[in-house]
Amino acid sequence: MGSQTVLDLIGSSMVFGLLLLMTIRMNATNSENIQSYHGDLIVQQNLVTLTSMLEYDFRKLGYCKDPTKITDPSKAILQADSNKVRFLTDLDNDGILDSLAYYVGPTSEASATPNPNDRLFYRVENNKTARGVNLGATTFDLRYYDALKNKLSFPIVNRALIQTMQITIECQSYAPTTFRSIGGRDTAYQYQSAYWRQMRMVAKNLRNR
Repeated sequence: MGSQTVLDLIGSSMVFGLLLLMTIRMNATNSENIQSYHGDLIVQQNLVTLTSMLEYDFRKLGYCKDPTKITDPSKAILQADSNKVRFLTDLDNDGILDSLAYYVGPTSEASATPNPNDRLFYRVENNKTARGVNLGATTFDLRYYDALKNKLSFPIVNRALIQTMQITIECQSYAPTTFRSIGGRDTAYQYQSAYWRQMRMVAKNLRNR
């Protein structure tokens, strides 16, 4: 075998090796992109589920088909904390007054998922047993404002001052998207995240005073 043949074999092996590495890297990148897209899609769907539910219920804050049941709308909000709100409403539009609470639990309740920051999200009607769902919520933050747009400080003693609310929700994926090196070692990971804020969630019934 001549020296030229040996050089040709070495050159061919190097080219093949480079092409192989490029193929492996392309496959890894495609896999990462698919994983990232799938995680982002789930997070977006979870966030839409939460915000749609909130917007629907908060529009009915202080409402009752029988107006004699809520003669003073300023008393419709029963509890106003930074991560929990409870208020009066008519859930079934049957003239019977109900209470509805929204809040999140501690991170320890969602320890079954890899994400250390997600929490169970609660929507509790009247005195029913609280059962949280895990939709990847990591932040549920509430701020309250008076009629002059001044932010009210916690604890809010006089809830009759509340005119508008700011609601902030963040959802993250249950598991991180992992980015790998060509050699197969984990190089970095991140949780997919989606963020929503309603600056002025106003319930029309609170203005009827």
